[in-house]
Amino acid sequence: MSYQTFAQVYDAIMDETLYERWGNFVDQELQNKKQTVLELACGTGALAIMLKKRGYAVTGLDLSANMLSLANERAWAEGLQLPLIEGDMLDLSEVGKYDAVTCFSDSICYMPHKEAVLSVFKEVYQTLNDSGMFLFDVHSLYQIDEVFPGYMYNDQSEDISFLWKSYSGDSEHSIEHDLTFFVYEEESDKYERFDETHKERTYPLVVYYDMLQQAGFTSIKTSAEFGETEVKDDSPRWFFVCKK
Repeated sequence: MSYQTFAQVYDAIMDETLYERWGNFVDQELQNKKQTVLELACGTGALAIMLKKRGYAVTGLDLSANMLSLANERAWAEGLQLPLIEGDMLDLSEVGKYDAVTCFSDSICYMPHKEAVLSVFKEVYQTLNDSGMFLFDVHSLYQIDEVFPGYMYNDQSEDISFLWKSYSGDSEHSIEHDLTFFVYEEESDKYERFDETHKERTYPLVVYYDMLQQAGFTSIKTSAEFGETEVKDDSPRWFFVCKK
């Protein structure tokens, strides 16, 4: 799959309006836009570029070299220099220190078990400067246990047909998403099929609190709807603001 096609496929499953809401959440919590920010799981760079435009000194980190290549292309197209690191959030020992670390789009939920989540929290804590902030979101129990099982979504454009089906995973509070794309390839004048399975897992709020405290965080605040409301039983996402 070419980089351009890869970008089309990735963007096909993203709601672009969410980037603005994540950006507003960062503004609300950090306030000082001159802070250095490490964005974990930055993907194709859409949010990192938005934060850069808002005045933050952003560095993006992602496990995928393909994603980072696309992020770099996007940054150059916008006339921006965006430092990018190919790395794993399970080991941030070589990335330097930052005033804030962000990790959105439920990327924490891709960790396979609690030990991995705790490891990420510990790595982030060590990466933050004194009084640094860690902002992230995760799927709620309601979203994983009630909304996603049996969920189906289909979408079609001129170049891409997209099928999404979700079902409960083997572990408690886990979900698996089967994604199928049919992407038009101009050279062959045919649609090519791509299949992916994404596995996610979440935990009760008290478990997240316990892991964050084990990592060293003492000030932990939770909310829903991008910081706009309190957490409710049917909140789809939980948002965390943690201070070192």
